[in-house]
Amino acid sequence: MNHLSIDELLEELRRRRWVVYIFGPREEPEVCAAVFQWETCADVLVLRGEERASAYRVTTLPDTDVFQPALVSWQYHSTADWTLRAVLTIPPPGDVAAPIQLLQPHPDCAIPMDARQPVTILPANGTGKADQGDP
Repeated sequence: MNHLSIDELLEELRRRRWVVYIFGPREEPEVCAAVFQWETCADVLVLRGEERASAYRVTTLPDTDVFQPALVSWQYHSTADWTLRAVLTIPPPGDVAAPIQLLQPHPDCAIPMDARQPVTILPANGTGKADQGDP
């Protein structure tokens, strides 16, 4: 069986051009998140530890806070490795199998504003340079 580690799965997110957010001190982050922005929605991954992770798809408008979704069209909550696998296999928007039902997000979909600073942003451009700032 092909078993991928959490680090390998996170690297796959970066290879697929997800933006990674590290909330808290970079050496010991409180929460790590990753976002892939589609044209009309975003897929979001929130890692709170090896045993607690969430992923969801949220419709995006200009004022959407992807880390505080009002509604989601898909969500998954499990261990980090299973949640990473789930978010990497969700069908793209517009696909016949893509989720479209609107759901109330689980509380673990939200990252409170006071938990978002400091933040290190690893952009999707593949430069490997980190930006500091607001998500």
